[in-house]
Amino acid sequence: MARIVIQNLTKKFGAFTAIRDMDAVFADGQVTCLLGPSGCGKTTLMRMIVGLEKPTSGRILFDDRDMGSLPPRKRNVGMVFQYPVMYQTLSVEENISLPLEQDKTLSSSERARRIDEVLDILDMRDKRKLFIGDLDAGSRQKVAVGRAVARRSDIVLFDEPTTNVEVHAKLLLIRAFKLVTQRLRQTIVYVTHDQTEAMTLADRVALMRDGRIIQYDAPAALYDTPATEFAGWFLGNPGMNFPPARVRGGQLETPLSALPLVVTDLGDAGGDLRIGVRPEHVTLTGAPKNGSVPAVIRDMNVTIAGRFVVTLDVEGVTIKAKTDGRPAFGRGATAHLHVDPVHMSLYRDGVRIGSLAGYAE
Repeated sequence: MARIVIQNLTKKFGAFTAIRDMDAVFADGQVTCLLGPSGCGKTTLMRMIVGLEKPTSGRILFDDRDMGSLPPRKRNVGMVFQYPVMYQTLSVEENISLPLEQDKTLSSSERARRIDEVLDILDMRDKRKLFIGDLDAGSRQKVAVGRAVARRSDIVLFDEPTTNVEVHAKLLLIRAFKLVTQRLRQTIVYVTHDQTEAMTLADRVALMRDGRIIQYDAPAALYDTPATEFAGWFLGNPGMNFPPARVRGGQLETPLSALPLVVTDLGDAGGDLRIGVRPEHVTLTGAPKNGSVPAVIRDMNVTIAGRFVVTLDVEGVTIKAKTDGRPAFGRGATAHLHVDPVHMSLYRDGVRIGSLAGYAE
């Protein structure tokens, strides 16, 4: 295993800058997910790690070894692509065995042990003699995973491997990835634009935007305390609400609360202030409660597991709430909206600056 150290990394394609002055350390033995919208630089960063692209400036190190002068074949990196490269005339176990046969230090018994191990983890023992053409897309991708991890590379890279897999097979594939990472503890970098995959698989998530890592954190921390409005919006379905806020008389006012709020670490009161709150922390009641405000229900839509996303209007501000089951209010009705201040964060000019301490006395 090896940690990946990125120092002052920049990659330009003509006038376009894909990666901008990036510094990061991806710990050895962990799964790091590169998450972000299309075009944010995820795949470019991965291609530089494996050696398929050269940095414009900066360095990539595996532990203390500078990779700048090494071609891909000498970096000891395994890789799984969106479209796996399989040998159609070989069986499942023969495809997995190929990179092992190139390692002359391995005995035949060790090669057989590694093949059996990955087949067990991927639940493919009964498919070991099948040819690749006999498999569905999800199973072919599992073979690609098995082949990459069986090598015991220092690092294994996954480039959106579930993109071209149907939904049921995708769930099975994600489960297989999870088992692989738990059992083998290799250093893994997993590129995805799917937040569910990232939150399920990762030890840490590197959220990217415009060629930069804007937050690198554990999945729960990234979701619960996003460092920027972009992170709060991008994570979650729907993402965070960001109604406006203002300071008056040393207290904070927002359409989400009938009572003024006390904020920690306010500092300079200037800039564009907004409250960040997750839709699942917005509650709706028939009667007023401490700090609640009236809200008009504009729309509601059912999501998975019988949950509803409710769109509300509060003083001309649109707020999303997520409820367990159908709300007791119809479209056009007025409900009382309440958010506990403990679930609110304060953002200035798109950056989180503190949390809310409660209602003002």
